[in-house]
Amino acid sequence: MKDTALLIIDMINDFDFEHGPTLAHKCREIVPAIINLKNFANQHDIPIIYINDHYNIWQTDMKKIIAHCSNTLNKTWLNDISPGESDYFLIKPHYSAFYETPLNTLLGYLKIQSLILTGIAGNICVLFTANDAHMRNYKLYVPHDCIASNSDKDNDHALQVMSHILKADTSHSTLLFTQ
Repeated sequence: MKDTALLIIDMINDFDFEHGPTLAHKCREIVPAIINLKNFANQHDIPIIYINDHYNIWQTDMKKIIAHCSNTLNKTWLNDISPGESDYFLIKPHYSAFYETPLNTLLGYLKIQSLILTGIAGNICVLFTANDAHMRNYKLYVPHDCIASNSDKDNDHALQVMSHILKADTSHSTLLFTQ
């Protein structure tokens, strides 16, 4: 897995939108699996790249974004999922982690060929990122226990699209440890 990177998409989030509280609850459920992947990545020198909405804080200052996002909806897990000292942190202006960001350049510099995608929303930002990654010929892993959407139906549909059309491996995250 030396040519692999772990992407954590939009987990630093204020959930200040119509279905935000629902998505915050679903995030709480996926945080332990993402933390396990982070621990695995750290033990195996796999780069961890956070790609996040900017909340009109355009300085790519993760501390400011974390402070802005910290609230009662995520207080039990935000610190646990936040980036570590050696993690990369990029901001994005729209849904895809590739759109108008330096992500593809960073992945080239790191000689990455495979991506593990995690985060929210599975049916929007994760799906758009997976599509753009597929178009750039990255091998994709999207562990089904590491993404969440506002509705389970939308999340399941996104996983089907990523599996069947984008050829992503959507196995449980613990199966990645055996590859």
